[in-house]
Amino acid sequence: MPTLFRLLAVLAVLCGLAYAAMWALANKVEPLQREISFTVPAEKIGK
Repeated sequence: MPTLFRLLAVLAVLCGLAYAAMWALANKVEPLQREISFTVPAEKIGK
């Protein structure tokens, strides 16, 4: 039974680290904004 608790504790810590990493990426990192423009071929417009 102690092995099960150890496994669950390790999994909980790993899930917490993954959650913290996703939170940090979502809230602390600003994406680079840039303008994107490209030409759309005429055959794609006329459908």
